[in-house]
Amino acid sequence: MLTDFQKTVLNIARNAIREKLTGETMINKKQLLQKVPQLEEPGAVFVTLNKSSRLRGCIGSIQPYRTLLDDIIGNAKSAAFNDPRFDALKPEELNKIKLEVSVLSQPEPVSYQSISELKTLIKPYVDGVVLTNGFNRAVFLPQVWEQLPDFNLFFEHLCKKAGLQGNCLSSFPDIEKFNVTIFEEP
Repeated sequence: MLTDFQKTVLNIARNAIREKLTGETMINKKQLLQKVPQLEEPGAVFVTLNKSSRLRGCIGSIQPYRTLLDDIIGNAKSAAFNDPRFDALKPEELNKIKLEVSVLSQPEPVSYQSISELKTLIKPYVDGVVLTNGFNRAVFLPQVWEQLPDFNLFFEHLCKKAGLQGNCLSSFPDIEKFNVTIFEEP
């Protein structure tokens, strides 16, 4: 059962996409902020679109740099229309997608001296991970553990996503971890 806040967040994401598709204004920011003041707080979210249980787009922010409201709107539109892995969402697809909004906690640095120590500090299915090595950076939400439940496989894919070798942990990149609160359409 979704709370009113969760329903509001999901409606904002869906209406942001609908606005872009139709050109109509569907989100009254002033009214929303009066009704739900926490939307005015800084926040970072990832918006994920799934179609027939398959990824159809996913874009997000790792650090809060704008209001939660603006981050939901911006990332919903980006996930639908600017994810480079997919064509822009077409109007006839809107009713076939299921939205998920993940609200991120502040990422915290993970200090580790070995890969085996890192394994004890990262909790599968709980922690999302940001990996940074120089200018190379990638992020996996905690939900990625569902597809990559093995620690080594998870980090191999994360390294490759960052444009690095699959064994990049051996060079001790910077690791940050975070948690998410997931709001998902039924």
